[in-house]
Amino acid sequence: MAETLRIHHFEPFSYSNGPGKRAVLWLQGCTLNCPGCFNPQTHSPTGGASVQLSGLLSRIFRISPSIEGITISGGEPLQQLRPLLRFLAEIRQKTHLSVILFTGFTPEEINTFPASNKLSELIDVLIAGRYDKSHPSENLWIGSSNKTIHFFSSRYSMADLLHVPTGEIIIEQSGELLFSGIDPLIFR
Repeated sequence: MAETLRIHHFEPFSYSNGPGKRAVLWLQGCTLNCPGCFNPQTHSPTGGASVQLSGLLSRIFRISPSIEGITISGGEPLQQLRPLLRFLAEIRQKTHLSVILFTGFTPEEINTFPASNKLSELIDVLIAGRYDKSHPSENLWIGSSNKTIHFFSSRYSMADLLHVPTGEIIIEQSGELLFSGIDPLIFR
């Protein structure tokens, strides 16, 4: 499998990016440029690293017994739709992991993408819509109130999402601090 994804960061263990202990994959590249985005470092299409799907999948398969699922965010994941669908198909076929996907695209926009109908078969939860800082959300986990949440399996409910911590600090092996979640403490 020679396909690649452009990755900003892969975090093997997180508690603030979905229910349970999860791996988080931030993809690199976004042309939506939502004002107030707190991940602007993920926007450049040339940032991050190009990673072969086979290597990324191997990393996830190794940790899959220790995690509940994977959360994919960005950048804009759907701007790498073809390799992302291939990646998700492998996750769905070869693991028990749940999948949560954050996108800035609306469901109506997603429906115009080629092969977008496959997406709902490969993920459990979709959080969709552009971040809009003028529409704060009472549910800090989704960022702004204009975003919509879509459940494509019975694995999770809104109650599960409401119990996710909104932010965390992760100490990387290098000693670097990673502020993660939808409301990382650094932004308060």
